[in-house]
Amino acid sequence: MLGRQSIEQVYRAHGHSVLRRAARLLGNEADAREALQEVFASLLERPEQFQGTSSLTTWLYSATTNLCLNKLRDGKTRSRILNERVAPASGEAVPPSAEASALVRDLLAKLPEDLATAAVYYYLDDMTHEEIAAVMGCSRRHVGNLLDRVKTWAASHAEGERCDLS
Repeated sequence: MLGRQSIEQVYRAHGHSVLRRAARLLGNEADAREALQEVFASLLERPEQFQGTSSLTTWLYSATTNLCLNKLRDGKTRSRILNERVAPASGEAVPPSAEASALVRDLLAKLPEDLATAAVYYYLDDMTHEEIAAVMGCSRRHVGNLLDRVKTWAASHAEGERCDLS
């Protein structure tokens, strides 16, 4: 089990990676810092969450991804992120990449959790099916099925159709 001192060492060693991961997914420094605090507060309050079946780095990566996807699903967070990224207060034009990033975050928020997680690992992190399977604790074949469902959902969403993937 991890003690307070061990968690402080993990924070010093991996806090920057957690922050960078959260910032990439949330697109907002303030939300990323909040996510960083939440991941480590959760580990401090319930160290038994880390069961040692994977590396601590893998656990932090997964915990950060899941927390950020949950934040994106939260209506308030999603609204604020979209407003900040798509409609800047100064009235200046938004770069296409910022608009696309906000759209991707909005779409991820609408996917079921397992699909969103697989999509983030594959499309944003360029992980292989094997790497995703190891992080998610499932088979390579299941990862392939999840990604096929993401593609089906994305195609139907682009056409304005509703598609049930659960």
